[in-house]
Amino acid sequence: CHKSGLRSAAMAMATGGSSDLTAQGAQWLQGAKEAVMQMTKGEKKDEDESYSPFQSLQKAAVLQECRCFNDREINPRKCISILTKILWLLAQGEKLTALETTEIFFGVTKLLMHKDQQLRRLLYLVLKELKPSPEEVIIVCATLTKDMNSKVDLNRANALRVLGAIIARTDPTMLAQIERHLKQALVDKNCFVAASALVSGIHLMHVNPEVVRRWVNEVQTALASDNPSVQYHALALLHQIKRQDRLAVSKVVASLTRTPLKSPLAHCLLIRFAKAMMEDGGSERDRALFDFLEASLRHRSDMVIYEAATAICSLTSVAQRELSPSITVLQLFLCSPKPACRFSAVRTLNKIAMAHPMAVTPCNMDMEGLINDSNRSIATLAITTLLKTGSESGVERLMKQITSFMSEIADDFKIVVVDAIRAMCLKFPQKHRLLMTFLANVLREEGGFQYKKAIVDTLLSIIARVPEAKEAGLSHLCEFIEDCEFTLLSTQILYLLGVEGPSTQEPSKYIRFIYNRVVLENATVRASAVSALAKFGISIAYLRPSITVLLQRCLYDNDDEVRDRAIFFVTLLTGLDSGATLAGKSAQSLLLEPLPVPLAALEASCREYLAAPTERPLSIDDVTIDAEMLAKMQKEATSKAAAASEDAGPAADAPAPAMAAPAEEADLLSRMPEFVHVGARFTSSKRVPLSEVGTEYEVVCTKHLYASHLILAFQLNNTLEDQLLSSVTVALDLAAVPGLALETHVPCASLPFGQPGTAYACLRRLEGVPVGTIPCTLKFVVKDVDPATGPTDDEPGYEDEYQLEELEVCAADFMKRVAVLDFRAAWESVGNGCEVVETFSLSYNSIRQAMEAVIDFLGMSPCENSAAAPDDVTKLTVLLSGVFLGGMQVFAIVNLRADSNRAVGMRLTVRSSDMTVSQFVASSVA
Repeated sequence: CHKSGLRSAAMAMATGGSSDLTAQGAQWLQGAKEAVMQMTKGEKKDEDESYSPFQSLQKAAVLQECRCFNDREINPRKCISILTKILWLLAQGEKLTALETTEIFFGVTKLLMHKDQQLRRLLYLVLKELKPSPEEVIIVCATLTKDMNSKVDLNRANALRVLGAIIARTDPTMLAQIERHLKQALVDKNCFVAASALVSGIHLMHVNPEVVRRWVNEVQTALASDNPSVQYHALALLHQIKRQDRLAVSKVVASLTRTPLKSPLAHCLLIRFAKAMMEDGGSERDRALFDFLEASLRHRSDMVIYEAATAICSLTSVAQRELSPSITVLQLFLCSPKPACRFSAVRTLNKIAMAHPMAVTPCNMDMEGLINDSNRSIATLAITTLLKTGSESGVERLMKQITSFMSEIADDFKIVVVDAIRAMCLKFPQKHRLLMTFLANVLREEGGFQYKKAIVDTLLSIIARVPEAKEAGLSHLCEFIEDCEFTLLSTQILYLLGVEGPSTQEPSKYIRFIYNRVVLENATVRASAVSALAKFGISIAYLRPSITVLLQRCLYDNDDEVRDRAIFFVTLLTGLDSGATLAGKSAQSLLLEPLPVPLAALEASCREYLAAPTERPLSIDDVTIDAEMLAKMQKEATSKAAAASEDAGPAADAPAPAMAAPAEEADLLSRMPEFVHVGARFTSSKRVPLSEVGTEYEVVCTKHLYASHLILAFQLNNTLEDQLLSSVTVALDLAAVPGLALETHVPCASLPFGQPGTAYACLRRLEGVPVGTIPCTLKFVVKDVDPATGPTDDEPGYEDEYQLEELEVCAADFMKRVAVLDFRAAWESVGNGCEVVETFSLSYNSIRQAMEAVIDFLGMSPCENSAAAPDDVTKLTVLLSGVFLGGMQVFAIVNLRADSNRAVGMRLTVRSSDMTVSQFVASSVA
């Protein structure tokens, strides 16, 4: 019609028609051009936007259309469209009622009579996704059994897979009815039929393993198939059948490693089984299996080569020389034209670099070529690996390459690079200026909150770990907050300036940056800036008048919080010179040091005091904490630490010592009303399990030592879903340890399934240093609960008990690990007046094992890096230092030598200022 219109308009113009007709033709042409341009723009817009034909699909409309399944003459194309809609709804999470499922199910079974192959394949998918009821499964079995006997291999295979999936999901007992068909299909000549039967067996193994185990002969026959898919699934099913018998699995793996498999997928699966067996073998690694992994590195399939290299690199305690063949193969993959090979190789090398950076160093030149790879994931992994493995001399060249790279990648990749830079700066602290300058430059560029936060956290980490970087880092952060748009980052930096700024060489230079925030920022940032200024005034006397003047300008701020802080700090600074105190503490200790109690406990004590005030003012020493609040805080701290470790990944700072958690717990324990009289903590032990992991009730004990008391903290976990425990205590039989007496119990009020709890016992030390074993019994009131409905109040419960392992109180519990810088000088200063020398023969396989055991027995700290020794050493001298209960310094020299493969000779020399203490420490190893 467009052409005829153009032709008529042209004829009218050519024949010299009237001016009206000419104007109409020109107008029509203009309209046609605009319409074509709009259509072109619309097509381009549709190409950019994702379009779904089921965008506004409604379940009710589809169920209405399903009625056509009952028509006398079936339209295959229409039914295919409806079945596709049903599958789409189910994939989107749409729920069907039992009645709707039944209606669709019976309609679908009628369509099985039609011969259209495309329709039939969709019917199999719908039957598998519908989840029919147990009554309908009988109809499914009768219908699909006919297809399993069909002459069409495609129908047979699909029927096997669908019927196996339905039986596994609904009624596993019906497997016996089709077992004969499945066993025949396992050795069928058609590879698709055999593979489908094997896949069904893998699914059914989880619900009815007794029946599937009877197919082992047919599965072994299928394993010899020439078809890759059949061989792969046969190996997977055979492993499922025999996985409970470790000896049988080892025989299968050993036989298959001697006969090469034709399927690359099966070979990869065999590599995983071989690696799992090597890991289960412990320290005695099967050399034949390792040779098999090395031989797989020369396979013709890239998939098998990579699987073997990954298996070798992920072995526990793998030596660097054993990594060499795998590293060589992965280095070749770095130059592969296939992006998948390059990505897999650089990703694996990135993981290896965390534990063995020197092993990956030969690949650095090849990885530098991947920095400009078109795949940004590959380029990011290459850069982070280079940052982990690079040498100190190559840092500058590497940072120049990264500078141009950072502007081309997304924020997610930038965060990964920033984390790697943090690890490199901690590895090479001498390069902190270069790396911090780079971070400061990228901090000024555009980026989202998570990216900026990663950079700020990196700078904070460097400032904390590298003392020389503190002033430069603070200057970079001051420049950043001038243009920072994120309130959280501004307040975090202002807090750091308030803590670290007063201790710098020129603290006054930070005042301007902080006060600018008071003038220019929102209320939250202004409040943080007021607190930061006050810390400068508290710490530095000559700046105090100027700080007071600046804070007085904030007294008329629009925000209540800012005004309250300004009034508080102005009053505090004004009265600081006169020695005024707050809550019994000086201003310096109260504001510049961490609170000795949790903020929640302080708030609770303030509420109690306001509810019942007394003439005596409230002091922070009066604040107590109950067991419930302590357990809640411990749970929150554990979850935060776990989340932080997952988010931080390999670039995270080194974890805190294992003693940090018990120490913090003990400091809070002394604030509990039951334990306020015990005084200051001396030391805390490691956590000692009193039951095995996975038992009905898991109990772990931590011993906290005080001047004359021993507090036992029992971490409890109920692993029984149908029980609720209450009034849980640990009964202690102290007859074997006469120097201890039970003073008080703090029971765990409630211990539901999966929610850890804590119970406490306070023991008073009567005399001397009591050591020995304490029999322990877990006592509680148990209520039976229904996991589906939960506990009920009308259930009274009954008393029960559970026997635990004995708790040992040993000499190490009375020793605090304190190292000395100059051991020889400290050793000579004590003298040999109270020296004790003992010799022992220890039953350990290596000197390292004996050394670690002796250190645990004594509870002392190694000095001058004397405990760092190679595994194959035959002689070793370890220098130990500690502080015994009461504050007495104790030193020990441990001389170890390897007498045989299972015996280590030891000469122990102990010195202190008290002969009794020296004899007690020396005898603790016996």
